[in-house]
Amino acid sequence: MSINDIFNVSGKVAFVTGAGSGLGREMAVAMAENGASVACFDINAEGLAITADLIGKDALLIEGDVADEAAVDAAIAACVERFGSLDVVFANAGIGDPEPSLLHEYSTENWNKVIGVNLNGVFNTNRAALRQMVAQGSGKIINTASMWGLAGSSSIFPLPAYNATKGAVVNLTRELGLQYATQNIQVNAICPGFFKTALGPVDDPEFMAVTTNFTPMGRVAEASEIKGTALYLASSASDFVTGTTLVIDGGCMAK
Repeated sequence: MSINDIFNVSGKVAFVTGAGSGLGREMAVAMAENGASVACFDINAEGLAITADLIGKDALLIEGDVADEAAVDAAIAACVERFGSLDVVFANAGIGDPEPSLLHEYSTENWNKVIGVNLNGVFNTNRAALRQMVAQGSGKIINTASMWGLAGSSSIFPLPAYNATKGAVVNLTRELGLQYATQNIQVNAICPGFFKTALGPVDDPEFMAVTTNFTPMGRVAEASEIKGTALYLASSASDFVTGTTLVIDGGCMAK
C-alpha cells in the first residue's frame, strides 16, 4: 500500500463536533480535502456556515449542543442516514473556564458548565458513535483533550474545571481503547498545546506573550496545524494505534 493510500480517507464518513470554529473547523476541512463526507455539529450556526463554505462540498450541517445527549444522538443518526455509515468521529467541542480562578473561589455554575461540554459532551458523542461503530464493525474516534489533561496549568493560568475535564478525557480514551481494541475500533486523543483559536484571548498581547514564552518552540500554533494529526488518526495510518494520546504542543510537556 502506498503512502497516498495509507492516508486516504476518500469514501469515509466523518462527524466533527465543534466544527464551527477553531480546531474543529480545521479537522472538518482536513477530512473534506482528503475525500471524506463530513457532518459538522456545533452550537454556532453562523460558524457552521463558514465551515461549509471552506469545505466547498456537500457537508451536513447540524446545529446543537454536545451537552444535550438527545441532540447528539439525533445528529449521529442524521449523519448515518445521510451518508450510510460512520467511519471517523472527532469529539472536539470544548470550552475554557468561564472565569479562571482558584478552586475555593470557583462557582458551581461554571464548574457544571465546563463539565457539561468538555466531559459529558465527549461521553455523549463517544457513546452515540460507538453504538453505530460496533454495529458496523469498524470506526475511529478522536477525542480532543489538552496538554492540560496531562499536567496542571496553574504555573500560568488557574483552570481547575478545564484541567479536570481534559484529564478525564485522556483516561476515558485509554479505557475505550481497551474496551474496543478487538472490535476494529480505535479510540485516541489529541492533546493540543496553545493554538490560535477562540478558546483563548489571542487578541490579548499579554496572553500571547505568556503562552509564547511558555512554549519551547517560541510560538503559538496556527489552527490549521492540527490537520496533519487529524488525518493521521482518521486514516489507516493509525490502524495499530489505540488508547493513546498524541501531544501537539510545541514542546511544552517535554519540560
